[in-house]
Amino acid sequence: MAGDLKALLSPYGRPALSDSVLPALLEGISGIAKALNQSQNISLAGTHNAFGDGQLNVDVSSENLIREALAKCPSVITASSEEDPVERPANGNQAQVGAPESERYTVAFDPLDGSSIIAPNWTVGTIIGIWEGDSALKQPVDKQIAAILGVYGPRTTAIVAVRVPGCDPCCIEIGIGNEPYSYEIVRTNVRLAEAPFKTRYFAPANLRAAAESEAYMRLVTHYIEQKYTLRYSGGLVPDVVHALVKGHGIYVSPVTGASQAKLRRLYELLPIALIIECAGGKAVDPSSGEDILSRPLDNCNERAGLVCGTMEEVDFVKRTLLNA
Repeated sequence: MAGDLKALLSPYGRPALSDSVLPALLEGISGIAKALNQSQNISLAGTHNAFGDGQLNVDVSSENLIREALAKCPSVITASSEEDPVERPANGNQAQVGAPESERYTVAFDPLDGSSIIAPNWTVGTIIGIWEGDSALKQPVDKQIAAILGVYGPRTTAIVAVRVPGCDPCCIEIGIGNEPYSYEIVRTNVRLAEAPFKTRYFAPANLRAAAESEAYMRLVTHYIEQKYTLRYSGGLVPDVVHALVKGHGIYVSPVTGASQAKLRRLYELLPIALIIECAGGKAVDPSSGEDILSRPLDNCNERAGLVCGTMEEVDFVKRTLLNA
């Protein structure tokens, strides 16, 4: 229930975040779940986002539902999304009234991640990052203090991470019901497990790059020879959440000369990296080996590859891909 979430987050001293922003975004995720349930025909909307990608009808409706949720939060000053990648006032052209100076937030989100797998009715998700201040750009990356992964499958769930400077990080799993503000805390402490692991999972994204990269081919061959269990759906959110639920996993999306980076740092990589780190894992750039959260953003369209999951597995991928 909403009171449980408030009690869990009360030590962080962010009442607007725990009482307004997070509940509103969870309600937006609930609204997207209902919209998806009623969208029997998935089709192109006839529009394109600012990056030139064709939009589906469900992309547009999901965008609108998150925007409507944010407009109800006085402390959310600015918002941008993968569908509209320009930081704008969250409440239209009007400045938010009643926003406390100590809690002014920017929200950056991917309203519906997984457009390529939604037509066959596979699990898809929403990715949200919450930043301190009026912009996510050119900020120290520790200004991102919360993130959410909404998951639309047989159930609707959300992974929520909060990391406020000076406080211990928190990562929880929430089950979302059909009624307004109907949700419950499923797990109060989402953590990746420590070795030894009963079962080991791998998710090799951009697998065609193995034909171009000997290092990636060696990596995939290693997982097969070591009898890892393949868990790859083609959806970033379900593949990452699978690791968080099972306690082990490695997600690899490399970049090569012919297979360029597709994942956008602001709307996908940075929120996922925060959640993975709060769960005791690691997220790095496969081209450089640096932590995803180590470098500030210059613009909304920055892209990179991703390696994330259990710490030991990420370190092994770094050594294999970078010989480091």
